[in-house]
Amino acid sequence: MPKDHGIGASTKRREDIRFLTGAGHYTDDINVYGQAYVHFLRADVAHATIDSIDLADAANMPGVIRIFTGADFEPVGGLPCGWQVTDRHGDPMQEPKHPVLAHGKIRHVGEPVCAVVAETLAQARDAAEAIVLNLTELPAVVDMKAAVADGATKVHDDLPGNLCYDWGFVEDNKDAVDQAIKDAAHVTTLELVNNRLIANPMEPRVAVGEYSRSDDMHTLHTTSQNPHVIRLLMGAFVLNIPEHKLRVVAPDVGGGFGTKIFHYAEEAFCTFAAKAVNRPVKWTSTRSEAFMSDAHGRDHVTKIELAMDAENNFTALRTETYANMGAYLSTFAPSVPTWLHGTLMAGNYKTPLIYVNVKAVFTNTVPVDAYRGAGRPEATYQLERVIDMAARDRGVDPIALRRQNFVTEFPYATPVAVEYDTGDYEATMAKLEEIADIAGFAARRAESEKKGLLRGLGVNCYIEACGIAPSNLVGQLGARAGLYDAATVRVNATGSISVMVGAHSHGQGHETSFPQVISEMIGIPEDQIDIVHGDTSKIPFGMGTYGSRSLAVCGSAMVRAAEKVINKAKKIAAHLLEASDADIELKDGQFTVAGTDKSVAWGDVTLAAYVPHNYPLEDIEPGLEETAFYDPANFTYPAGAYACEVEVDPETGKVTIERFSAADDFGNVINPMIVSGQVHGGIAQGVGQALLEACAYDEDGQLLSASYMDYAMPRANDVPFYTVDHSCQTPCTHNPLGVKGCGEAGAIGSPPSVVNAVIDALQSAGKPVTHIDMPLTPSRVWAAMQG
Repeated sequence: MPKDHGIGASTKRREDIRFLTGAGHYTDDINVYGQAYVHFLRADVAHATIDSIDLADAANMPGVIRIFTGADFEPVGGLPCGWQVTDRHGDPMQEPKHPVLAHGKIRHVGEPVCAVVAETLAQARDAAEAIVLNLTELPAVVDMKAAVADGATKVHDDLPGNLCYDWGFVEDNKDAVDQAIKDAAHVTTLELVNNRLIANPMEPRVAVGEYSRSDDMHTLHTTSQNPHVIRLLMGAFVLNIPEHKLRVVAPDVGGGFGTKIFHYAEEAFCTFAAKAVNRPVKWTSTRSEAFMSDAHGRDHVTKIELAMDAENNFTALRTETYANMGAYLSTFAPSVPTWLHGTLMAGNYKTPLIYVNVKAVFTNTVPVDAYRGAGRPEATYQLERVIDMAARDRGVDPIALRRQNFVTEFPYATPVAVEYDTGDYEATMAKLEEIADIAGFAARRAESEKKGLLRGLGVNCYIEACGIAPSNLVGQLGARAGLYDAATVRVNATGSISVMVGAHSHGQGHETSFPQVISEMIGIPEDQIDIVHGDTSKIPFGMGTYGSRSLAVCGSAMVRAAEKVINKAKKIAAHLLEASDADIELKDGQFTVAGTDKSVAWGDVTLAAYVPHNYPLEDIEPGLEETAFYDPANFTYPAGAYACEVEVDPETGKVTIERFSAADDFGNVINPMIVSGQVHGGIAQGVGQALLEACAYDEDGQLLSASYMDYAMPRANDVPFYTVDHSCQTPCTHNPLGVKGCGEAGAIGSPPSVVNAVIDALQSAGKPVTHIDMPLTPSRVWAAMQG
C-alpha cells in the first residue's frame, strides 16, 4: 500500500499553494522605498572598439541620477570564473578579464556598455537612447573552427589567440586508443553538432541592490540558484566587500535550468550602484535582454569514433570536440565540456580505452555555460548516436548491442577516472522493454504505414554524475570552490522544526521533500517542519542547487544535523525517563526505553531542552539546534534507458512524437510524484532541443533567434504523454539517504532517443539517412529524405 507520509510518499507539493494562487514572492515583487531603476545600453554590434562615449545629452535628461560606463569599474575586479582547466600540455587555460560594463572593446551583441540610473524605468530608457557611442566596428568571429584558424580575428587582443584550452583526457590513453582504433575490426565514425540553446526559465533575471550607510551593509536581492556563491564571488573578487557586510537573498525563483547559477554583471552593477548613488537600484530583465545576456547552453561540434572487435565488443572510443565559450568565461563554463563531459564518455558500457579531446574556443557570441545536464547530455548524445549507427553498420539489434557491452559488475572503475558504485543497466533496459511495449512496435509501425506515415523507434541508455564532489577531488580538477553543503536543524521549544539549508529551491519541491526526510527520522508531522533557504543571513553556508545535488549533498547534511539533534534529544529523554541514553529508541515521535512501556513524547523532550527545570545540565547545555557540513565521497550515478516512437510525414518532414517511455534508476526515491515531474520536465526540454530549439547567429555575430518569434520553444502539443518508471532502484552506497539525483535525467536521455527514432523511421522507408543534426525541423528532415 502506498505511503501517505515520510520517505517514499507522493506528498503533494506544499509550495504550489502559494504559486498557484498568485501568492509567490519573487524578486520582481520586491520594491524598496526610494528605489531607482537601471536600464542597460547594450551593444548592437558583436565586435568593436569603443572610441568614445558622449553622455552630455543623456545626463541632462529628466529623472537621470547617474550614468555609469566601464571606466567606473576599473578600480574593481572583473566577473570571476569559478573553474580553471589545465590543458593537455600542462598549461592553464587562457582567462581574459570579464568587465562588468564593456571597457575599451565590445565583444558580443547584448554586452552591457552603459548603465543609466534614473527615477523611473521609462526615464532610464529614454536617456539611454540619447547616449552616443562612437565605435569602430571590427570583423566578428562566430564559427569555432574559423576562430582557431591562422589569422583569425582575436576576440581578446591581449591573448595569443582564440583557443581557451586544448584539453586531453585521459592523456595517457591517447596512444593506446589510437592503436586500438587502427587495429579494430570495425570503426563507426560520426560527426555531429550539439546545438546552442537558450534556457528561457519562466522568470527572467532580476536584481535589486541596497546599501545602508549606517552600518556599511550591502544587500542584493537576486534570482539565483546559489546565493552564497554569488556572495563569495561578487564580494571577494569583484567589489571587495567583506562577507559579513554583504547579504544575498534569493526568494522564490521561477525556474533556473543552470542559467541562474552564475554571477552576472547586472548583479554586481546593482550592488555597486546602490552605494554609489545612495539609493536602492532595481533591474528587471526583459525577455529580449534575456536572450542576449543570460548564459547560453551546449554548442559543441564533435567527431566521435567507436571501435569494435569482430564480435561487436566495444574496444575503444575517441572524440574530438570544439566547445564554444562565447566571448567570456562564465562562472563554471570551462568545466562543462571537460570534467562534466569527458568523465561520462564511458556511459553504461565497459569500453576499455577512451580518449577525449576538447578545444574550447572564444567567439563573438554570448558566453556559454551549464544548461540542464551540463556536459552529461553532450556526452550521452555523442555516445548513443554512434552506438545506434554502429548497430546499423553491423546489422545487429541496437538493444542487443547495448546489452552485450553493458557494465555488469559494481563497483566499476571506468577508463575516464570515475567509479560507478552501483547500477543495474540490464534491469532498466528490461523495464523499458516492458513499459514501452517494444514487442508491439512492429504492429504500430504497420498501422502508421497504412496512414502513409513512417514510424521509427529510438532507444537510448544514459548515465550521469550528480552531486559533484568530493571537494578535494574537484579542487585538483580546477574548481575554485568547495562542493560540500550545509544544513542547520533548529528545534523549537514546542517541537516544531526549522531547517536552514544551503540548497535553493526553484521548482524542485524542497519545501515538500526535505520535510519528508525529517518526518521519517523523528516521526512528527511534515507540517511541523519548515524549510528555510535562499538568504545568506539565515543559513551557515551552501553551494546552491544544480547538478541534481540537492538531496544527495544538502539532504545528507540535513540528515547529519538531524542525527546530532536526535542524539542530544535521546540524552534528555534518558534523563527524564531515568534510563541510559543507549537504551532510548525514537519512533513515531515517542522516546521509549527499549523493552519497556516507559516513554516520553518528542514535544516534552524539546520543551525540557528550552525550559530546563529537570535537565542534565552537568552533561549537556540547554537548547536543541545542530549544524552539519557534508562533503560527499563520490559522485552519484543515476542511470536509465529511454525509448521514443515517432511518426514522420514523408510529404512535409514533420516529426510527431507518439510514445515516450523512461525507465530510470535514481536510487532511493523520497517523493515519487516529484521525481516523475522532474523527469517529465527534463524530457520536454530534451524534446525541445531535438526537434525545435536552435540559437542562431549570422556571420556578423547578430543573434538571429532573439525572441520567441524566432526561437521555437516546445508547446504542450509538441510533447506526448510519458510513461515513466523508477522502480529499478540501486541505492547509492556513500550517502545516508541512498539517493542519486533525478533533476537532469530527462534532458540527458531524450535527445538521442528522439534522433535515433527519426533515423529509424527514415531508414524503414529505404532512405539512406544516417544522421541529421538537431533540431530535426521539418525542413531538415525533408531535405535529408530528398538526399
